[in-house]
Amino acid sequence: MELYFIRHGQSINNAKTSNPEHEEHADPYLTEIGLEQADLLAKYLKERPLITYETGWNEQNQYGFGFTHIYASLMERAVATAAPTARALGIPFSAWTEIHEEGGIYAREKDSRFRGLPGKPRSFYEKNFPKLKLPDDYNESGWWNRPFETDEQRQPRADKVLADLIARHGDREGQPKERIALVSHGGFFVRLVSAMLQLPWRQGAHGMRSWFLLNNCSISRFDIHKDWLTVCYMNRTEHLPARLISG
Repeated sequence: MELYFIRHGQSINNAKTSNPEHEEHADPYLTEIGLEQADLLAKYLKERPLITYETGWNEQNQYGFGFTHIYASLMERAVATAAPTARALGIPFSAWTEIHEEGGIYAREKDSRFRGLPGKPRSFYEKNFPKLKLPDDYNESGWWNRPFETDEQRQPRADKVLADLIARHGDREGQPKERIALVSHGGFFVRLVSAMLQLPWRQGAHGMRSWFLLNNCSISRFDIHKDWLTVCYMNRTEHLPARLISG
């Protein structure tokens, strides 16, 4: 399996990070910059279909990407980022609830901060993203409907997502290799990398705190084959012009 992690495009919360007056959205939408990033990502991937190359390793995708599946979290910014690529490539496009950002959907207002919220109802995605395959049990009551996700719940969720990925898409004898795109979030990326490499959460050498930086609409690649896991690259943004590099 080749696993490609794509961070969502710039959200309204990303754009307003430095503005102390900004009231964060519980489920932020993409800005105009975020929508342009998502469109350029789709164009870049469409122009690079898989080219058969039998004698070498396509480790930098110099011969194309060839995605077979796209999964997006059910946060609006992730679905809106994934949709143009799914449309351009014409491949399966499914929601994966558990690849959401840390914390889940929760209130940001001072008096009710961290109170769990419902999340978007099913009809929102059916109307705005009709090609997205939704979970069967997802209805008008929303997809979250849980308390704020605690620190203790986050790493086990990423561990389970990794196990489920391998169970769904791991290499099988006699079957073509699968190339999976996860369109998700920066905090969840660090948890997933920690799961893959069995790293202690945010610990670095000499008592430093560590982090894996991802820009909006960046691409990272991990190859998982039998008893090998290879980090091919992280945070590639060559498909975006300098003016659209954002974090």
